[in-house]
Amino acid sequence: MYIPKTFHFGEDHLTASIALGIADGNIQGLVTPECFKKIELSHQWVQDIVAKGDIVYGINTGFGPLCNTKISKEDTKILQSNILQSHSVGVGQPIAKKLAKLMLILKIHALAKGFSGIAKTTIERMLWHLENDAIPVVPTQGSVGASGDLAPLSHLFLPLIGLGKVEFKGETMPTASMLKKTGIKPLELGPKEGLALINGTQFIAAHAVVVVQKLQYALRHADIIGAMMLEGLQGSIRPFHHKLHEVRPFKGNQHVAGRIRTLLQGSEILEDHIDCERVQDPYSLRCIPQVHGASRNAWLHLKELLEIELNSVTDNPVIIDNELAISGGNFHGQPLAMALDYAALAASEIGNISDRRIYLALEGNSPGVPKLLMEDTGINSGYMILQYTSAALASENKSLCFPASADSIPTSLGQEDHVSMGSISGRKALQIIENVEKILAIELLTAAQAFEFRKPLKSGIVLDEIHKYLRKKVSFAEHDRVFSDDIEVGIEIIQKGDIITHVERVMATMNLTWNTPHQEEFETY
Repeated sequence: MYIPKTFHFGEDHLTASIALGIADGNIQGLVTPECFKKIELSHQWVQDIVAKGDIVYGINTGFGPLCNTKISKEDTKILQSNILQSHSVGVGQPIAKKLAKLMLILKIHALAKGFSGIAKTTIERMLWHLENDAIPVVPTQGSVGASGDLAPLSHLFLPLIGLGKVEFKGETMPTASMLKKTGIKPLELGPKEGLALINGTQFIAAHAVVVVQKLQYALRHADIIGAMMLEGLQGSIRPFHHKLHEVRPFKGNQHVAGRIRTLLQGSEILEDHIDCERVQDPYSLRCIPQVHGASRNAWLHLKELLEIELNSVTDNPVIIDNELAISGGNFHGQPLAMALDYAALAASEIGNISDRRIYLALEGNSPGVPKLLMEDTGINSGYMILQYTSAALASENKSLCFPASADSIPTSLGQEDHVSMGSISGRKALQIIENVEKILAIELLTAAQAFEFRKPLKSGIVLDEIHKYLRKKVSFAEHDRVFSDDIEVGIEIIQKGDIITHVERVMATMNLTWNTPHQEEFETY
């Protein structure tokens, strides 16, 4: 996947991976002189509207239910400062600094397209915050995701006018303290600028960026760990045959089946039971392509919609030219809200089927694999209670799967009478994925334990190497021990993506390729 060294806000095509690259400091985000000319022209058009006295929402009128209240030319600047303060009503713990940084990145890109009437000086100050890692503190709760993410975006931009808090040089401080340390002055916002800053879907979209990244990692892990469990329990390779998936050609199903075939290539374990009497495996093994594949399809849907959103103008009104300013609904979060709820369900199902495979491994119905994955049970409980944790996490995820976008509570005295609740969709999706990472860590431990009982037979090269790698971190369990220590190691492996990195390294060393359908679509974001 090509990753540029620089990105031109307002001009280049933004993706989730590029946004994350800018946030991590691996890509430099710039605004070109040509782009600044577009920004300044749009800003001038707003000035012209004010000078002519044309009535345009948010430029010389009040907001929401006060849209019919005309604001004098003299008060238009006060209006913009007031809107940042009055809309800063967020509550709860601050979102992660990386999410706030992503919000800033996404907002710069949207405003730099030149349809928002923002001043050059305002964009320059936003770039200063990004380049100096002076990231505003944004509360978690308060957005209904309809006039955009009003509350979180207000907190994000309070520092522009000297208010709010920032994370700067390793500590959280009032913006006033940061300004004193740096010697810079607060900005005075011009007409429409406050509204342009707080209208938009950047809180929702920032969460979606992280969901796309973390869910893709979870899906990759699920395939690898599922393949290891298939080997440990001597499951059949036939449900992964490419001919089967050609007659029901869902992209995700074909991709997952291809990945499993690659991982099991050259397996002695498969050869050992190729003529066994077992007719069919339970669904949690046999239907890996269909279940993992459906979640892959949901991920792809979110990725495609997110990419549209990342390169869109989502504030209001939109300044088309000096004659046309359109007050519409581009700030409404419904497109991403529904997709995030779908992705949350997709993630939950990965945890659900993983828990079923964990349970399957404990039953002792696979030849050579002892009940509870331990020879000496009775005095030892083996891996029994690990599945309690995966069951608890899977159940918690089910309770989080109610779609936030199915709800709407009118706000703004009925002016905003249908809202998306997309901010909640994004937050819940991340919670679910983090739980799935824990479930997959438990399946990794149980799959590796089952895998051990297949020795001296070898699996495919990749899975054997993964098993060796894991054994350097977590030893085979002959007796009970404090398994939470093992689980924590497993969670760290999953969250860091160590297995994915190791798989790619092994495949490169052995000159192996995935040779899977739809590789580009599913493995890049």
